[in-house]
Amino acid sequence: MKKIAIGCDPNAAAEKEVVKKVLSDLGYECEDYGSTDPIYANVAFAVAEAVAAGKHDRGILMCGTGIGMSIAANKVNGAYAALCTDAYSTERSILSNNANIMCLGAFTLGIEPIKYLVKTWMSVTWQSGTKSEGKVQRYKDYDNEHIKK
Repeated sequence: MKKIAIGCDPNAAAEKEVVKKVLSDLGYECEDYGSTDPIYANVAFAVAEAVAAGKHDRGILMCGTGIGMSIAANKVNGAYAALCTDAYSTERSILSNNANIMCLGAFTLGIEPIKYLVKTWMSVTWQSGTKSEGKVQRYKDYDNEHIKK
């Protein structure tokens, strides 16, 4: 995995630049989907659509709390966005849920926790054949059954 989509609202512009540096240092290529649109859903939709289409392996979205980005991104079929607030849930977002988009809160976390959570999230890989596979497959099946046109 090498291609990461990243975007945020104006509240998280400074944090996004730090995350881009962290990702670059880890060897990942980033495509920046912006930070100036005050309607954060527009950025969330752009990142989620690109990730769901396979243009990027994963996405990272940030706003003040990460909640709005998570809600918006999860409207896109094939996008599985998780609000990451601690190390355990960050790991489980992939290990138990196969999330492909990480959402972070610039106001709620601070830069050092954000850097740590990004490094944690990028170090974890989904493993098929676990007891979570059937659960994850169910929401992927639901997406396929309800494809929005």
